[in-house]
Amino acid sequence: MASTANPTIHEPSAKEIRLVIAASSAGTVFEWYDFFIYGTLASLIGAAFFPSGNETLQLLLVWAGFAVGFGFRPLGAILFGYLGDKLGRKYTFLVTVTLMGVATAGVGLIPTAAAIGMAAPIIVIGLRILQGLALGGEYGGAAIYVAEHAPKEKRGLYTSFIQASVVGGFVLSIIVVLACRALIPADDFAAWGWRLPFLLSLILLGISLWMRLKLSESPVFRAMKEAGEMAGNPFVESFTYPGNKKRIFVALFGITGVLTTIWYTAFFSGLSFLRGPMRMEEELVELVLLAAGAIAMLFYLVVGHWSDRVGRKKPIVIGALATLVLLFPVFWGMGALANPGLHQAAREAPVVVHGSACDFDPFASRQATPCGRVLQDLTSLGVAYDFEDGASGLVLTAGAASSDMSAEPADDAARKAGVQSFLEAQGYDFSPQSPPLASVLGIIGLLLVLGALSALTYGSVAALLTEMFPPQIRYSSMSIPYHIGAGYLGGFLPLIASYMVARTGDVYAGLWYTWAVVAFGLLVAWWGLPSGPPRDFGEDAG
Repeated sequence: MASTANPTIHEPSAKEIRLVIAASSAGTVFEWYDFFIYGTLASLIGAAFFPSGNETLQLLLVWAGFAVGFGFRPLGAILFGYLGDKLGRKYTFLVTVTLMGVATAGVGLIPTAAAIGMAAPIIVIGLRILQGLALGGEYGGAAIYVAEHAPKEKRGLYTSFIQASVVGGFVLSIIVVLACRALIPADDFAAWGWRLPFLLSLILLGISLWMRLKLSESPVFRAMKEAGEMAGNPFVESFTYPGNKKRIFVALFGITGVLTTIWYTAFFSGLSFLRGPMRMEEELVELVLLAAGAIAMLFYLVVGHWSDRVGRKKPIVIGALATLVLLFPVFWGMGALANPGLHQAAREAPVVVHGSACDFDPFASRQATPCGRVLQDLTSLGVAYDFEDGASGLVLTAGAASSDMSAEPADDAARKAGVQSFLEAQGYDFSPQSPPLASVLGIIGLLLVLGALSALTYGSVAALLTEMFPPQIRYSSMSIPYHIGAGYLGGFLPLIASYMVARTGDVYAGLWYTWAVVAFGLLVAWWGLPSGPPRDFGEDAG
C-alpha cells in the first residue's frame, strides 16, 4: 500500500468550484432522470413489456425489473471504482453517463411484448443491467469529484448539491412526463408517447458530456498521481487497508441502508401508494410529487451546510430516530387525506374472507384456488382484508354484509367486477380521486416531512463517505458499500414492499421493511460514526 502522506494539492479557484458543482450536479440530475423515468412510468411499462392477466403480478414484474438494475450497481461500483482510483475521477464518470444515456434511450426503442414476445422483457432487463452498472460508477465519481475540490469548511454544503440532484432527477422525470401528457392525447401517450421521455435522454446526454468535458481532473487525484501514491489494486486494498472493513460495514448499514430506504419510501412508495391503493388521479399524484420534490431539494442543502458545523453523525441519527416515530403516522395521514371514503369504509366495514385453501401467490398469473383468486381481486383493488379459515364454502364479508363467493364466475374480469360491486354497496369508493385543495396541500406537507427525513439522513453523506476513506482507494471504498446498500436494501424496496402488501392485504405492511432497516442502521450509525466536527481521513485514529 502506498504512503498516506498528503502531497501538495492545488487549491481550485471559486470559478472552478462553481463549474465543478454545476457540471457534476447537472450530470447527476440527468443520470438519475434516466434511472427514475422507468419507475415514474411503471404502469405503462408493465402494460408494454410485462403484460399479465394478474395486475399484481404485472406490477411486481415491473418492480423486479427496477430491482435488477439496482442489483447490478455493486458490480458497477467495483468496476468503475477501480477505474476511478486508477485512471481518474473525471474520465470514469464520463463513461458512466454515456452508458446510462444510451441504455435509457434503448428502452424507448424496444418493440412491445405483443410485437416480439418474450424478447421484449429480456431486452428491457438487459438495458436495466447496463443502467445499474453505469449508476454504480456515477455517484461515487460525482461525490468525490466535488468533495475533493471543496474547502474543508464547506464540504458538506458543496457536496449536498449532489444529493439534491438525485431528487432533481426524480423531479425532472415527473416534469417531462407531465409535459408529454399535456401535449399528447391520453390514448396516444399510452400507445407510444411514453417512449419520448426515454428518447429525451440522448439530448440530456449531449448536454452532460459537453459540461463534463470542460472539467479538469480532481486536484487530490492529480497530486497523488504526481507523487506516485496510487493504489496497486483499489478493490483488494479496500478490504485490506487497516480499519477499512469496519468503515465499509458502517457505510453499508449505518449510512446507506438508512438513507436509501427512507429515500425510496418517501418518493417511490409515496408515488405508488397515492396512485395505487389510494386511487388518486395519476396527473394529480405527479403534480403533488413534483411540488414536494422540488421543495425538498432545498432541505438537502440546508442539512449539508448544517453538517459542516455540527458534524455528519448528528443529522443522520436525528433523521433515523424521527423516521421510526413518524413513518406510519405520515402514511396513515396521507391515506386519510387522499381517499377519505376508502379510509372510512375500511374502518366501518372491514373486509374478512371466510374460506379454505386460501393460499395467495402474488407471482402466479392465475391463483390455484377460488379463495386465492378472491384475495387477488382484493389486492388489486387495494382493499385490506383479514382471513378466517372456514370448513367449507367461500364467503366475503364487509361489516354486517356478506356475499357467497363459492360459485365464482369463471371469467376473471366478471369475478373481480362482482367483488368490486359488492364492496361499493358497502361504501367503498374505487373511482379516481381528486381530493379538495386543502387535502392536496396536506398531502404535500406530509410528503415534505418524508423529504425532510430523507434530507437529514442523506444531505451530508457525500462529504461523510469522502472523509471516511483514504484518497488512494476512496472511489472504490465508498462506492462498494454505497451501491450494495442502495442496490439491494433500497433498490429492492418497491418489490419487497409490494410483495408484503400483496401477501397481507394491508396497504401499509410494506413500511415495516423500511422501519426494520432503519432501526438496525440507527444502531450501527450510533456505534460506528464519529461524533464531533467533520474531520479528514487520517485526522482521526479511528
